[in-house]
Amino acid sequence: MPTRSGMMVPRYRSLSSWLKELFSEPVRKISLDAGLGCPNRDGTVGFGGCIFCNPAGSGTNAAKNGLSVSEQVDRGIKFLAGRYKVGKFIAYFQSFTNTYGTPADLRQIYLAAIQRPEIVGLAIGTRPDCLSDGVLDVLSEISDIKLVWVELGLQSAHDRTLELINRGHNSWDFFETSRRVMNRGIAVVAHIILGLPGESLEDMLMTARSLAEAGIHGVKIHPLYVISGTPLEQMYRSGEYTPMTMEESVEATLSVIELLPKDMVIHRLTSDPHREELLAPKWMLEKSVVRNFLNNEMERRNIFQGLKTLGE
Repeated sequence: MPTRSGMMVPRYRSLSSWLKELFSEPVRKISLDAGLGCPNRDGTVGFGGCIFCNPAGSGTNAAKNGLSVSEQVDRGIKFLAGRYKVGKFIAYFQSFTNTYGTPADLRQIYLAAIQRPEIVGLAIGTRPDCLSDGVLDVLSEISDIKLVWVELGLQSAHDRTLELINRGHNSWDFFETSRRVMNRGIAVVAHIILGLPGESLEDMLMTARSLAEAGIHGVKIHPLYVISGTPLEQMYRSGEYTPMTMEESVEATLSVIELLPKDMVIHRLTSDPHREELLAPKWMLEKSVVRNFLNNEMERRNIFQGLKTLGE
């Protein structure tokens, strides 16, 4: 890879580098749990959630343990500041659907998360069918004083796949909601999953092209994995679904990176499953091995973000 003044030029635009550009120092995310549910679980949209979703959610369960949002922030700052020697943080609502509530209630939750001066931004994980104009009004208000981005689960741009995984919305919902969010001046981060049942590499690349065309600000790339207690486990055990190998996952990830515009922020390139829940593939537990493989292949093959950007 070409160098500038002896320094390596990054092959992709990472979240950490983007945040450092904005705040002139490293910034860490604090995962928060607001104790909210999901309309795709309680019957509002559907039942059971997506076929791959952890029944307990993807967060810390702090709300169930009685910790308020403010207490979670205090603990997160203390831990991360001590471990990483950083002084700025993003309040990240991760578990379940974090806009699933009234605008008034959500406003209280969000404001509690950003009250400390060390919190420089707010990240909200949610669904594209759960963002009313009232909620967007609240997020717009907060974006006047803090950095705000909204993480929307797309997973795939193919409606047949979204139906198969019981997503509860279609691709139009995602892109229309993204447009509404971006019209408020708020960045959208898309979640996409590689290796979904029935999808080919070309299907995954079409999803990446769709994000590039839509002008999405950021992306999280998640290889699919199987955890206990999910419908995907049943598909895996019956032979209906076979996870990607590490080599297949890396190939798909690198092919996606080449299609993403150079200014798109890549928030993550792989998943981070809990050891006690993961059924397959077991290689995903070796996070450092996967990262090294990705980085080595990028170097060996001279791959970088935007190499095959649309229009070039």
